[in-house]
Amino acid sequence: MSFVTGGLLPIDRVSRSSGSARRVQVRAPAKINLTLRVLGTRPDGYHELRTMFQSLALHDTLTLTLSEGPFSIACDDPRCPSNEDNLVWRAADALWRTAGRRGKPAGVHVVIHKQIPIEAGLGGGSSDAAAALRGLATLWQLSVPEERLYWIARDLGADVPFFFEGGTVLCVDRGDVLYPLIDRPPSSVVLIFPDFGVNTRDAYRWWDEWTEQQTPTETGNDLQGPVAARHPGIARAVARLRRLGATHAAMSGSGSAVFGLYETDRKARSAARAVSRGRVRVVVTETLTRRRYRAFSRPR
Repeated sequence: MSFVTGGLLPIDRVSRSSGSARRVQVRAPAKINLTLRVLGTRPDGYHELRTMFQSLALHDTLTLTLSEGPFSIACDDPRCPSNEDNLVWRAADALWRTAGRRGKPAGVHVVIHKQIPIEAGLGGGSSDAAAALRGLATLWQLSVPEERLYWIARDLGADVPFFFEGGTVLCVDRGDVLYPLIDRPPSSVVLIFPDFGVNTRDAYRWWDEWTEQQTPTETGNDLQGPVAARHPGIARAVARLRRLGATHAAMSGSGSAVFGLYETDRKARSAARAVSRGRVRVVVTETLTRRRYRAFSRPR
């Protein structure tokens, strides 16, 4: 979504205008990490990264409705927080303050329909936050300079800025400095969701311990080795997708989701049928180019 550069309109004036929409729906697409290199620990405590993100068609859906009373969130996944721990709430708070309003955000109810599992390494929470910023800017009819929006996203989390770009992107530093790349050829994607999640902080802590003990394996994702050492099913899932013809297979981000890329939808669905005979959730989706991503995630 492109935001209009200019001054910010007061929320109370805009939300009451006769031309403003009372409900906005936004899709929040997932991402995978085609590669993820952890280069070390930064002085600020974060890890120095070099990672390649790729947008997927798998998505959450946010429905934002003007309402009376404080800002509120509901989600059909019981693991998703509905309070200030949710990045969607923090996104609303940041945009509220950017628009010059005092106190806590108010006047909007958000319903999140989750398809991206929590703690899967697919960026669901970050994508939801970016979708909330897009949706709220539309609902409140705000003119937000893109540079300011980037800094809002960056403050929310290292992955959030990517979800304003989409497509194939090289990300460095904490993962929040973006270099858009030429889009990769479209691929069908098989996603395997184990019946457990992986906390991002745990994954990086395990990497710290792992590098002290042994050299990371050449997997394309430096976190895969230490995470799979605790959850061997991840390595088995990656190996299974490779045997089933994936051109590339790995754990995404800090896990626990595993992906395999396939040249055709037919090959992907054949692999998914073979994998789904086990006791795991399997989804077939596709990659999104930058152009498709921006159209796909535009508020409606």
